[in-house]
Amino acid sequence: MRRSRIYFLWLDRQAPRRFRRGVSLHGHTMHSRESLAFLPRFARRIPLLKQAVAIQERNYRERHGRPLDYSRGWWTPPLPEREAFHLERQQVESVLGLDALISLTDHDGIDAALHLHLLEESRGTPVSLEWTVPFGPSYLHLGIHNLPRAQSRSWAKGLAAYARRPAGAPLSELLAELSRLPEVLVVLNHPFWDEPGLGLAAHLALVERFLETHGSTIHALELNGNRPWIENKAVVQLARARQIPVVSGGDRHGSEPSVTVNLTNASTFDEFVREIREDGVSHILFLPRYREPFQLRLCEMVWDILRDYPELTGRERWTDRVFFRTLAGSELPLSRCWQGDGPGAVSASLAIIRLFGRGPVRLAVRQMLWQGNEMLP
Repeated sequence: MRRSRIYFLWLDRQAPRRFRRGVSLHGHTMHSRESLAFLPRFARRIPLLKQAVAIQERNYRERHGRPLDYSRGWWTPPLPEREAFHLERQQVESVLGLDALISLTDHDGIDAALHLHLLEESRGTPVSLEWTVPFGPSYLHLGIHNLPRAQSRSWAKGLAAYARRPAGAPLSELLAELSRLPEVLVVLNHPFWDEPGLGLAAHLALVERFLETHGSTIHALELNGNRPWIENKAVVQLARARQIPVVSGGDRHGSEPSVTVNLTNASTFDEFVREIREDGVSHILFLPRYREPFQLRLCEMVWDILRDYPELTGRERWTDRVFFRTLAGSELPLSRCWQGDGPGAVSASLAIIRLFGRGPVRLAVRQMLWQGNEMLP
């Protein structure tokens, strides 16, 4: 890891005071299309949700004569770009007492950053995205931070085109061209998360092969705030073995700010990138919310995604924020097809999930999950 260092705010309250700025990397906004392909695997872990999904799959198959294709659906995080920017900045400035540098990374798109450039307060925000990279039988996610403003649209278009049809230009050429831009930071996000469900051993082998082939163009590995500590420790070991810096990645999707940020004395985001790329210097801070059980934080994120947001006109309910593509090619929100929370099995499951929004229920769940919480420093 060369000169990477990790701090835990609950152990070292003075850590932020040795720096001038906090850098929030990898946050998502309403412009980010999040795949629903994970839903069947996720549902298998929650009995009531598992039953609801199974019922809907059976009903769909009986009605249409074909299995439900999750690849035609996606959900979007609740927060618009300005609210997401303010959320991250407020934490860095008010909680840590530092100036903030914010890099939002929606999936395969830069609309959030470009919209923020229209506002005086956020005009200097880096143009960044999370790039979905097909690789072998699966895919990986790369954080592409700080694209040149003048070429950002063409870069985003080219990267998205590769994600759709990787048979075009070789990946090595795209990554080499990115790496030749001195202000750009390329991060392998959550390297050990087998998000596509390939199987852990096969996924780890794929990551090793990716780094063997393209490691010289990857500037850092991510310690992800939404992944368990045992996984992040494995990323640290991989970074040490390959002499690659690690950086933070909040991976925020809901309305809670990131639980991990970078600390720096750099004056600008360009200077921060040079620290990582040229000096291998990275200071990562984990905030106290990261100590809570991973399963509890996962439940809180699901609650954030499913709850109502009366202040978001046109996106108040979760069904306004989940979309699907019809066989005719139209893109529609679920709210155009469902009343309320939809069919009975879905509505009943969501009613139970929403109990988590009540204080006593959340407290009881927290106490239960603390019993088996993994040990942190």
